[in-house]
Amino acid sequence: MTTRSHADECRNCQQVVRHLATVAFPWDTTRALELALFRSFASVRIGGLLHATGEFEGRPQKRYDDTDLIVSEIIENGFDSVRGQRAIGRMNELHARFRIANEDFLYVLSTFVFEPLRWNERFGWRRMSEDERLAWFRFWRAVGERMQILGIPATLADFAAFSSDYEKRNFRPQAASRQVALATREMFASWFPAPLRPLVRRSIHALLDPPLLAALDLQPAPRWLQRTVAAALRCRARLLRWLPRRRQPMLRTRIARAAYPRGYDIATLGPAAAPRGVCPVSLDHGRTATAPALAAAERGVDG
Repeated sequence: MTTRSHADECRNCQQVVRHLATVAFPWDTTRALELALFRSFASVRIGGLLHATGEFEGRPQKRYDDTDLIVSEIIENGFDSVRGQRAIGRMNELHARFRIANEDFLYVLSTFVFEPLRWNERFGWRRMSEDERLAWFRFWRAVGERMQILGIPATLADFAAFSSDYEKRNFRPQAASRQVALATREMFASWFPAPLRPLVRRSIHALLDPPLLAALDLQPAPRWLQRTVAAALRCRARLLRWLPRRRQPMLRTRIARAAYPRGYDIATLGPAAAPRGVCPVSLDHGRTATAPALAAAERGVDG
């Protein structure tokens, strides 16, 4: 009975998350997960590693597309599907090249849980139900287990406490984190016409909270812009309540991408080999470690 209940729970959370991310809140989920990137950058070790690889600064759009496709494969197909399992396997393969502390994996996982929940509370056209929030948590908890992340908290409250404590211990300014954040911000700005890009940059800052801005060494947006951005997103939410409901899923795996004009193979997403300045070496738990560039990043030194 217990096994059957767990299996039912897994199937249910995959169905709920697919509906939330592709039908109920597709645009919101994408924006929230983009903000989650900035939270990861603010961690000294994570930001240092990402700077050391050079991927976000050298090929930001390709890095974004690959991450987006892997995550979208898992969301759209479920972590138990063939494609979902292949996407998680590819993600594990890419991560295995680097020395990444378990608590860093755990923190990044927490951003996938909490950034969409926070966004929904602030800007959703409706609030997620408690069952939906719990399904969202259970989904990413199951993904984390398949990534072999240890010690994932059993409740949302405990996970939130871990995430908050991690940020207090690991958020502090360093050049590496700032450079990765700026490269990513410029990529987002490049999606808009040149005259709008200064406003886009400042609007991104308006969506980042003060501790995160401080950790990334970014200037806060003017108060008037913070209020304007928040008001515009709340106005959008009110408008959506009156519009016809979406019926068909919006699938990010179907979006045309310049990097993959003929489609993509999950097995080749991400860098083909260890990026510049990073040399894999053996480590416990089947993971791998990086060479001096990462060691410097872990000490808070710009790699």
